[in-house]
Amino acid sequence: MEGFALPKFYVKTFGCQMNKHDSERIAGILIGDGHDRASNLEDADIVIFNTCCVRQHAEDRLFGNVNSLRSLKNRRKDMIIAVGGCIAQNQKEEIFKTLPHVNLVFGTHNISNLPALINSCKNNSHKVCEILEEPAVLPTKLPINRESELFAWVPVSIGCNNFCSYCVVPYVRGREVSLPVEEIKSEVGDFLSQGAKEITLLGQNVNSYGRDIYGESRFDVLLRELDRLDGQKRIRFTTSHPKDLNDAIIDTVSSCPSVCEHFHLPVQAGSSKVLKAMNRGYSSEDYREIVDRIRAKISDCSITTDIMVGFPGESEEDFEETLDAVREVRFDQAFMFIYSPRRGTPALKMPDQVPKEIKSERFLRLVELQNQITWEENQKLVGKTVEILVEGKSKKDNQMLSGRTRTNRVVNFAGSSEMLGGFADVKIVRANKKSLIGELC
Repeated sequence: MEGFALPKFYVKTFGCQMNKHDSERIAGILIGDGHDRASNLEDADIVIFNTCCVRQHAEDRLFGNVNSLRSLKNRRKDMIIAVGGCIAQNQKEEIFKTLPHVNLVFGTHNISNLPALINSCKNNSHKVCEILEEPAVLPTKLPINRESELFAWVPVSIGCNNFCSYCVVPYVRGREVSLPVEEIKSEVGDFLSQGAKEITLLGQNVNSYGRDIYGESRFDVLLRELDRLDGQKRIRFTTSHPKDLNDAIIDTVSSCPSVCEHFHLPVQAGSSKVLKAMNRGYSSEDYREIVDRIRAKISDCSITTDIMVGFPGESEEDFEETLDAVREVRFDQAFMFIYSPRRGTPALKMPDQVPKEIKSERFLRLVELQNQITWEENQKLVGKTVEILVEGKSKKDNQMLSGRTRTNRVVNFAGSSEMLGGFADVKIVRANKKSLIGELC
């Protein structure tokens, strides 16, 4: 009917790349169901918060964002506010008590049923909560509406079997389920044919990919199969678990032209005592030996990491061991954070919880050290020519273009808009703490 307006939705995403991918699937399903994207939250008929509960900060942000909609919800009674993702999976109906203006709560495995859940809210005017313990439909079976034509997230597995003592992911994402190689190849091939230039393979532990369906890890096989697909492309992956990173994967990254020389390899702590309490499955010495193997095979690779400060029982000596590990490994970049107690995890009940002020002081020392190392490592690139995938305009200077190296460093340089979405060779002329400045060759 002419002039008929489609109901509009708005998705706000918190957390990791897997959540971003899930939000693209949510958008794909709703568009296929006759909805349209809203350009902003205020214009939406349906507002969906796709949530993360790995750290307290993300949880606090969610509750702040949802609470800010109270007055808007009072004015627009027919607006549907939905909370999905990991917090929903973890807290279920409790969300209605904390946020009474929320209409719908759905879990990490319920995305395929979202249109029916929304219709139930509309037709019956009551609150709806649906939480499945395992996926009814695997992610690659769902439609997708990607935010970028240039980039694509592709899950190779969902869930996790590791049960680190601080982490809720195995409880909210379930056990590890791998997707078959042929399905992943088909989806990556489709994205490449649509113009994607960079594919990021996702999994809580990509290194154990395939163990549940093939009886052994086949991540190296998957990388080689994707490398053979036609088209100029980059392949990235995250996250690698140190205990499952084998020589076959390292050799494959070294030998496959399209696979980027970048490992995101969370160390979490430099103290073997703390790592054991975390149930990480490796010692500090094991981790450094893995790094040595990577660098022996791929001399120009980058290694980034996650580091947690203030895990229960962490002494000053333990923390100094973390600083020593950072000095020795010299990570190109690190995502550093303070331990957040998560309900349902063994670490919550561990003795010797570290006081907040001590955690904060240690965190600042760690950040200062890593920032200095990142700057020094960036300095080593000055004078070198690197390949850039041109992503868009620089966030800080509209007159500059911005892109990333194969090793995932941000480079800003002068160039024309016609270069967007293509590859370019750039000579690095200056290094900043978080980015590089280059000149087009």
